[in-house]
Amino acid sequence: MSSRAAGPAAKSVVEPGVQAEGLARLEQKVIELQRSARRFKQPIGLIGPGDGNAELCAAAYQIASRLARTGLSLVCGGRGGIMEAASRGAAEAGGIVVGLLPENDDAAANAYLSVAIPTGMGEMRNALIARSSLCLVAVGGGMGTLSEMAFGLKLGKPVFCLHPELELPGATPVAGVDDAVHRVLSWLVQSRSRY
Repeated sequence: MSSRAAGPAAKSVVEPGVQAEGLARLEQKVIELQRSARRFKQPIGLIGPGDGNAELCAAAYQIASRLARTGLSLVCGGRGGIMEAASRGAAEAGGIVVGLLPENDDAAANAYLSVAIPTGMGEMRNALIARSSLCLVAVGGGMGTLSEMAFGLKLGKPVFCLHPELELPGATPVAGVDDAVHRVLSWLVQSRSRY
């Protein structure tokens, strides 16, 4: 899907370099894995700023929705902006979204979370988001997002970035929504084929 389209009525536009048939096969493979004993139990981290613009929020919504439709769960920071857009995308697709909140309570939790976990850790909760994720998809940037990306890379996890504010060595830039979904699903399928 194009990162400029918004909401559930968005039309699928395959980006240059992403084969529609290959992406559909990957989605089906992950759906099959998620219905088996070999399913992915850990979530995918979808991270980004609490003040993301409309274009970034639309992209986060679409990525989360597409991943959730394959049966994958998501983890995020649980608040507004990119986190809320991703939560809404996953929830509206029937997915599970865990929000790791920096506060001591869930008052700031967005309405789309399946589970809100108040950590009371402030921004240190970013390390928990990275640790609990299989891989991370960053949409946009900011210092908090960069810290989550850095934690993920330090832990040896793949980090895919759409519209980052700064490039982080080791992170993989993606061209758009389709490319982000394709790369995440490809990595997941390859990781399962190693067992």
